[in-house]
Amino acid sequence: MQRPLAGLTWRNAGSEAVAGVTLLAIAVPLNIGYAQIAGLPPTAGLYALVLPAIVYALIVSSRQLVASPDAAAAALVASSIGGLAVAGSADYLTLAFAQAIICGALFALAAVFRLGFLANFLSKPILIGFVGGLALDILISQVAKMFGEKIDSGAEFTDKLVAVITELPKLNGWSLLIAVLSVIVLVVGQRVARAVPWALIVLVVATVVVVLTGLESQGVAVLGPVDAGPPTITWPVLDWGRWLALIPSAIALTMVTMAEGLLVARNYGEKHRYGTSPNRDLLAFGAANVAAGATGGFAVGSSTSRTAAMDQAGSRTQLPSLVAAVGTLLLLLFGTGLLEHVPSPAIGAIVAVAIVPLLGIPEFARLWRQDRFEFGIGAVCFVVTLLIGAIPGIVVAFVLALINLAKRASTPAIDVLAADGDPGASLLDPAPKGATTAPGIVVIRLAAPLFFANGSVFADAVKRAVTGNDVRHVVLDLEAVTDVDVTGAEDFADLKEWLTDHSVDLSFSRPRGDLVERMRHLGVLGDERLYPTNRAALADLGTPSVG
Repeated sequence: MQRPLAGLTWRNAGSEAVAGVTLLAIAVPLNIGYAQIAGLPPTAGLYALVLPAIVYALIVSSRQLVASPDAAAAALVASSIGGLAVAGSADYLTLAFAQAIICGALFALAAVFRLGFLANFLSKPILIGFVGGLALDILISQVAKMFGEKIDSGAEFTDKLVAVITELPKLNGWSLLIAVLSVIVLVVGQRVARAVPWALIVLVVATVVVVLTGLESQGVAVLGPVDAGPPTITWPVLDWGRWLALIPSAIALTMVTMAEGLLVARNYGEKHRYGTSPNRDLLAFGAANVAAGATGGFAVGSSTSRTAAMDQAGSRTQLPSLVAAVGTLLLLLFGTGLLEHVPSPAIGAIVAVAIVPLLGIPEFARLWRQDRFEFGIGAVCFVVTLLIGAIPGIVVAFVLALINLAKRASTPAIDVLAADGDPGASLLDPAPKGATTAPGIVVIRLAAPLFFANGSVFADAVKRAVTGNDVRHVVLDLEAVTDVDVTGAEDFADLKEWLTDHSVDLSFSRPRGDLVERMRHLGVLGDERLYPTNRAALADLGTPSVG
């Protein structure tokens, strides 16, 4: 079993600690902003950087993946809990804590039962659409902050958009100036010197300016008092009905993190040539979420942007997360007074710049060029998530994934193989449409499992290959067939009966050992001949000249 903090040595400890300071500078302003998106106090975002980060860093197999609340998780929390309690109320906080604990339990179950493969159902287009819809919903709330407008951040997207437009006459010029300058510094700064913590610089400078100039009295909103002190162990007390009501949103949070987190962890592991364990990573996410819910934080996911920042900083261990956790704890103990006058327009600008890439505009453009059907899947998921909500969005995402899977599975590659006259060559190339492999013989290859989605399609393809070609023998190449289900077996039984009625002999070639047993059990394989190769089948069935 891999030891905690794998890759850490005395030689790289110093550079890893410096990377931790960078992570702290990035994480604090973002987590404050994400907590506000979720409808929670700033401390909820800061608490999520302490014990959850420590627990995660000590368990996870990935040396680089950073765990923290992110924009998508914050939006999901707000949209799912907003219908159960009033944002900012004690009941709302309790529900957020309970939601994180349920997420932790789901991650743990996924790790124990090795269910990480379920995340594969969220394909890239679906993730782009789902996260993009959440990002645009978040962005409109941040624009309101940047304009100095007060809107209901928990409202539907269309209501927020209308509110932002109707509140334009009340736009606060100082708020807009702070936001515009913040965006310019963030965008230009990231291009000039990516290693510099521009978000922290913007936060500090904007706060100093507001304090020195008294802009609060001019209508510039500030963060306000932040509770001092370390996180404490608590446990949300709810009735069973409330716990059950949180399960759908917890499933959505878990699936999005699984899909994104495991992929990012694997990519960085392959990039830097170290191994990762998906099930151990799921367990780490589970422990981190339970810790978040039990210490006043909220749902923890994977942070792709912070992971990339740590990679650019040269970090190859989880030590930066521990350093950031200690730094956040010191801030909570001694520095919360510094946060009271942080201007909301600056926070809005920081979060807005961070989530613009999540809109997926370049990704949608690439999908449009590559595959219009995949683009349509992403677009539908985007619109549903944006206009109806995150939970319907994740449901639609799974439905679209199943439709996409069924579409592809129902149209597998089915080829009549061609014989080229070379006895030493394999029969791998498809023959021209309407041709036979050899006089009176067709060798047909199905490049997929035989199951309910393609059983009838395969049977129809075999019938078309036989009809009008004076075929006496059909040989089914089973090398690419990995499984047969009950429905596929029934469709095949009907095909066998049709072949018998048309006086066509049936044989099989290149079957897998475990598949033969499965086929016999389902009645697909009876006394038909089995050949080790297609050449052997052709030779035995009457064309020795080609094999």
